[in-house]
Amino acid sequence: MSFGNASVLDVAAGVMAIKPSGVPCDEVTPEQIVVVDLQGDTARPHHLRASSDAATHLVLYHDLPDIGAVIHTHSPHATSWAQARRSIPCFGTTHADHFGGEVPVTRPLAPDEIDDNYTGNTGRAIADLFGSGKIDSGRVPAALVAGHGPFVWGRDSLSALANAIALEAVAHMAIMTLQIDPSSEPLDPGLLERHFTRKHGPGASYGQARGFSR
Repeated sequence: MSFGNASVLDVAAGVMAIKPSGVPCDEVTPEQIVVVDLQGDTARPHHLRASSDAATHLVLYHDLPDIGAVIHTHSPHATSWAQARRSIPCFGTTHADHFGGEVPVTRPLAPDEIDDNYTGNTGRAIADLFGSGKIDSGRVPAALVAGHGPFVWGRDSLSALANAIALEAVAHMAIMTLQIDPSSEPLDPGLLERHFTRKHGPGASYGQARGFSR
């Protein structure tokens, strides 16, 4: 249906392109994408309104370093963790290949945060998880908004999309792991680090050298 939204940042132009509000995802065309400036005002004439979560995206671009795209989904397994208000533990190497630690969940919003600037405060709750070096937003490019759903990001639209797909997969696996054994323990930290760093960072060894072609 129309669940979720996606945006891409153009730093040089000082604008964000984002899905229009309420338009079913499989019906969105390039011409319908809304472009807003970094204050949230429409930057180009358009008859459609920007996503209702635009203010959340803008906070993330402002507060989290080196991100160029944000995706918000209502994918069922990741959203189930958000509704339970629980972070997703790293139980295995599939999780560690994509996220360098548990995927955190935000605090619930206070009544005054809901009543005034709700979507901006949603972004603030996410950003607060990653402030002051608490969690590296590059190592864990995702968060669960309590009672709502997941937001993920990346340096560009394709990496953000890959992270959204990976998040739903590991959220599903984590639920099944706990169904099989409710006492399951998180992955050994050393093994988590081994898998994460082989795919991410300057020492990454996974995949082929740049320029490889079939």
